[in-house]
Amino acid sequence: MVAMASKASPVRERNQRDRARTRASSDAVEGRQANLLAETVYLRLKAEIFDFELLPGDRFTETETAERYAVSRTPVRDALYRLEREGYLQVAFRSGWRVRPFDFERFEQLYDLRTVLEIEAVQRLCRDAVARGRLAPLADLWCVPPAARPADGVAVAALDEAFHQTIVAAAGNEEMSAVHRQVTEKIRIVRRLDFTQAARVSATYDEHAALLGLVIARRSAQAVILLRSHIETSRMEVRKITLHKLHMARERLAGGRGRRQGSAG
Repeated sequence: MVAMASKASPVRERNQRDRARTRASSDAVEGRQANLLAETVYLRLKAEIFDFELLPGDRFTETETAERYAVSRTPVRDALYRLEREGYLQVAFRSGWRVRPFDFERFEQLYDLRTVLEIEAVQRLCRDAVARGRLAPLADLWCVPPAARPADGVAVAALDEAFHQTIVAAAGNEEMSAVHRQVTEKIRIVRRLDFTQAARVSATYDEHAALLGLVIARRSAQAVILLRSHIETSRMEVRKITLHKLHMARERLAGGRGRRQGSAG
């Protein structure tokens, strides 16, 4: 009997280990699926905020969002808190969620910080030949004739971010680069609007190519002047476009409400 018990014990142990591995594998799959669902909800909500489908000041609840997306509240909650951490939403006890109102003063300050960081980077690049060598891939992208330039504003917006991040990263200060990446993320909601007009896309290519030429030629003062003007022009354009899009979105919303009220009457 003792011998039989000793033989059975390893079998039970193997079965227990197999069941534990199966549970762990199942939990891992469920965890990946939950993370994927939360990421999907996050991207959809963020797109609605960026496209002014959810307007600054709009209020909603987790339950409403879960029903609208046909998902449970857990991935919705994860997505909402992520957007809150990024500064796009506000949460209030008992009153649900609200799209953070546009704070143009905050964006002005972020653009000021961006300008300071990028000017410092350009000045360092003009002094450092090794650092300037890191800019070679940018020339291949930006120093091209108009026929070779992409017309898709979304693609150009991503390329523009990468251009300016590369400029700062090439200067060699990792902490400065990290702060610049944070600023880039915070202003993306308005900055991307600068590339909804063909003229601004063309101007961006021309100015980026000119800036690279000045940095490579070590003409620091001229490079700083161009960079400051480049950022300031973008800042003014995105403010104007943002105000216009907010106005148009509110007009559409008011028109929709009027039609519904007329239909009900």
